[in-house]
Amino acid sequence: MKKNISRYLFPTKSNTFAQNSKNMELKKLTYLLLLLVFLLVPILLRSWKKVRFMSCVRYMLPATLCTAFIFGMWHMRFVGLGIWTFNNDYLLGIYYWHVPLEEWLSFFIIPFAFLSVYEGLKKHAISFFKPTVFVVLSFLIFIGLGILCYQYRQHLFSFFTFFLTCIYLGYTVFRNRFKKCYARFYVGFFILLIPFVIVSFVQNILPIVTYDAQHIIGQGIWGIPVERFCYLFLMLLINATIYEYLSARRLF
Repeated sequence: MKKNISRYLFPTKSNTFAQNSKNMELKKLTYLLLLLVFLLVPILLRSWKKVRFMSCVRYMLPATLCTAFIFGMWHMRFVGLGIWTFNNDYLLGIYYWHVPLEEWLSFFIIPFAFLSVYEGLKKHAISFFKPTVFVVLSFLIFIGLGILCYQYRQHLFSFFTFFLTCIYLGYTVFRNRFKKCYARFYVGFFILLIPFVIVSFVQNILPIVTYDAQHIIGQGIWGIPVERFCYLFLMLLINATIYEYLSARRLF
């Protein structure tokens, strides 16, 4: 009994080293555990219970794969240029093409959580949202993004985020049949903002990821760069449009 008490009161070097090693191992799971926060949203909203999972996942998977390819190429380039830097202290240390495993997983976990909510919203009557309101809102965002990408064309992260979002949003406004789905998309986007803000806030204060100040405009919410919100918007919009295209045509 005395030996057990003395072990806690006067820890040896070996015990201290073991404890520090355990803490370091847990620390490296930080980003991975943060990603699980996104999965809490469809669980809490019980979206999965309202979705025929197996019939929807066949369209979710191609949508997320397309987005993962686009954003993966984007990440590889920006990490290579040093615009984004990841802190290995909070990562598993597994990299593919200079991009950490956790970031690759985010390309699937975040869209999957969103599409589960998005599909679940089909079960709810949201007719009080007039489609024309969201078409006008999308057009105004399109104009605003066009101005921003021109104004901040010298900042690579800002320019590419605003430019790509502007182009793709413009496509949905002028060419795509996605306009009828705007209400569900915006509601789903604002729901996903809750875990996104929590995760991004923790990412910034630790920090897990840092951004080169020369390539962002320096404005944000709670330290989260405004480009990150636009980045999320684009990721979810691409997923939603591809998912709607495939599910509407029942290609497979």
